[in-house]
Amino acid sequence: MSRIVGDRVKRIVGERVMDFGKKIVAVGKNYESHAKEMQKLEPARAAPPPALPVIFLKPTSSYVREPGAIQVPSTVKDLHHEVELGVVIGKEGRDISVLTAMDHVAGYVLALDMTARDIQSVAKAAGLPWTIAKGYDTFTPISKFIPASKIPDWKTLELWCKVDGELRQKGYTKDMIYSVPQLISYISSIMTLEVGDMISTGTPAGVGPVAPGQVITAGITDVIEMSFPVEHRPVGHTWSPEQDTP
Repeated sequence: MSRIVGDRVKRIVGERVMDFGKKIVAVGKNYESHAKEMQKLEPARAAPPPALPVIFLKPTSSYVREPGAIQVPSTVKDLHHEVELGVVIGKEGRDISVLTAMDHVAGYVLALDMTARDIQSVAKAAGLPWTIAKGYDTFTPISKFIPASKIPDWKTLELWCKVDGELRQKGYTKDMIYSVPQLISYISSIMTLEVGDMISTGTPAGVGPVAPGQVITAGITDVIEMSFPVEHRPVGHTWSPEQDTP
């Protein structure tokens, strides 16, 4: 595929982001309100706002779209919802300038960064990566693709998330600590952003638990809405070092 793609190809890439995307680059603590609530949840690890964006990777196998479901493994005891704006890359680039960053955007998706908070807390305490807490299958539900032309200004969006009809999160993209162009520029200074990659730009305050049997509904006001049931993951082989020693 050409490194520079036209609008029609960008739309195709966006609509098939689950097929084309090679990576999900997620951003932590990109809303001050969420950073503060995490300090309350984890006071022992309270710290000043990061001097640079906090980024981590999620596997594309964690994607799920409607009418799929969020599946909770038996090892996860405290699953949290985090509603986010996802930015879909439509033009490959490395060391991208903030001034030209938006030229690389094909469009957007609404995303949920589902997080096993119990597993994440243990990992943080040990200084370990968050991969397991964030990377299970179905832990990145996304909406249908929204072409960039439908959102002329990413700073004007209202994000919301409900659980069983109860409003849990409502925030505004204008309150991001690091803007979409800044994130594209920073991430591309570390790794090449490829066509179909998705940047999950962080969550506003209000994250909280969800359990099997509940339904998460999320939206970008006046733009898009999505809904996912939460289910137990079907029982399969459960790995353990004792059982799987050859």
